[in-house]
Amino acid sequence: MRVGKLLVVLLVAALIVPGASAIAEVAQPWAGRFDRPQQGFAPANTVLRTGNPAEVRLAGGPISAAEEFLASWARDDPATGHPHFSGAVGLLAHDGVIVDQYATGGAVRYADAAGTELPAAEQVPMRVDTIFDMASVTKLFTSIAVLQLIEQGKVDLTAPVARYLPEFATNGKQDVTVVQLLTHTSGLDADPVPSLWQGYSDIPARRKAVLDSPLVHPPGTVYLYSDINLMTLGFLVEQVTGAPLDTVVRDRITGPLGMTDTGYNPPASKLGRIAATEYESDPPRGLVRGQVHDENAWALGGVSGHAGIFSTAQDMAVLGQTILNGGSYQGARILRPDTVRRMLTNYNEAFPGDEHGLGFELDQMFYMGALSSPVTAGHTGFTGTTFVIDPGSRSIAILLTNRVHPTRNWGSINLAREKWATSLAEAMAVRPAAGRDSWFSDIGNSTTATLTTPVLHPAGPSHVRFDTFVDTESTDPLVLEASSDGVTWDPVELRVTGRGAPTGTSMSLSGHGHRAWWSVTAELPAAGQVILRWRYRTDANYAGRGVYVDDVRITSTNGNLLDAEQQPSSLSAIGWMLSTR
Repeated sequence: MRVGKLLVVLLVAALIVPGASAIAEVAQPWAGRFDRPQQGFAPANTVLRTGNPAEVRLAGGPISAAEEFLASWARDDPATGHPHFSGAVGLLAHDGVIVDQYATGGAVRYADAAGTELPAAEQVPMRVDTIFDMASVTKLFTSIAVLQLIEQGKVDLTAPVARYLPEFATNGKQDVTVVQLLTHTSGLDADPVPSLWQGYSDIPARRKAVLDSPLVHPPGTVYLYSDINLMTLGFLVEQVTGAPLDTVVRDRITGPLGMTDTGYNPPASKLGRIAATEYESDPPRGLVRGQVHDENAWALGGVSGHAGIFSTAQDMAVLGQTILNGGSYQGARILRPDTVRRMLTNYNEAFPGDEHGLGFELDQMFYMGALSSPVTAGHTGFTGTTFVIDPGSRSIAILLTNRVHPTRNWGSINLAREKWATSLAEAMAVRPAAGRDSWFSDIGNSTTATLTTPVLHPAGPSHVRFDTFVDTESTDPLVLEASSDGVTWDPVELRVTGRGAPTGTSMSLSGHGHRAWWSVTAELPAAGQVILRWRYRTDANYAGRGVYVDDVRITSTNGNLLDAEQQPSSLSAIGWMLSTR
């Protein structure tokens, strides 16, 4: 009888609580867990739906805090008299659920480059369906189009570009390969010189200027981010398919995926939803809205491999889920799973810090924040756009701003990019390695946190063991130190085991992407008074998810000296807190 009543209660709850019936269906055992990275792709039939953080076991607090941060950056900063960006739209998704969509500030706010505000009646607020100039995020669409041609056997990844575009071979470029364009190792300069709109009379002349661009480095010797690379690939796609690039993107990517607000040169009927970009006097374009901001793409008629796509946060989320699904969405496949794996593989091992897949950037903490890992992929755009996908947690973080409205000179928004992505990582849990809680430090940049034992009195050599979860920039180390007087401290040699752990012995622990607890041991050879402390120090940039320490046990020949699992208050914490998640 009691079981029957329980079933009735659950059925009623599913009917009256929004999303209740879907929670059990959608939330996988690993959902909401930062410490349980997934291998492989999400099920190919995963379709995004709108929900809330709790439905996929996420904490709402970090996301709400990130929303407030975005709102604050859309307000005038007293120090400068202007905001960091006119407005923003953010979207976060996890395990197939869009857990947050947020809009703040203005899509159209200023009348001129000086920042004169339009009358209130003429301003346009941001909405979650505002359409943005995606700028260099366009490069991802061009790259996907190239990979489709590779799948079809029409393009060879390692072949010279000149095989498909013979005119590209000028100025010593005959050996530059397709993969070098995709990974920005071609040796081409960053931009055409002079700019296409300045030095050439028509689109054919501008196209020729791009293909005639000289090398500034031998191919394959340096990483140099270059718009010319993707301009060239756009021309390659057109040459091989016999169709304009915008048609290829529409017919082979956005159309099949149902991305109805995504494409080049948006129609006038959508102008009311488009965010303004810069007020330009050189070239004399006035307030740019509904046309591509990038001057070189504009000079090519608004369609280029490096810039020109307009989109919304919702449409970009569909692209993100397509990649997480292994290349398909709602029955439409745009890439094979093996192609997606290649796309998210680092081809730039020779250039540490510039990790790059095929078109996609990888593991860039400056905008991926604590979602960063060797397979976390994405791109940014000059207009203020950011696209991040994290296959390990099957998450998507999208932040679209019009940070160049009304001028490109109001500064970087990288901190906002980082915080938005990190909020999703912080919403996921890191469960204690043992017991109900663990010590956690998330101190931010340029700070030091210490976790210190009381004075210990070993009668002989001591054995230290603890568990730690480290997700930090490589330059933000966790160190175990020993002191006899609490004044002079010496690092202790550590041995570490666990997924992604350093081999041999280590004097400090750092790094990110492994997302696993490590077991750590250390030996203190001498008897006599000793104090131990865990010191976590961060530099000026990028802090990751943070550091956890758990199950601290110290023994010596005279027995147990410290069991912090049983007595957590025995540790003195500065910059650390006990956390259950």
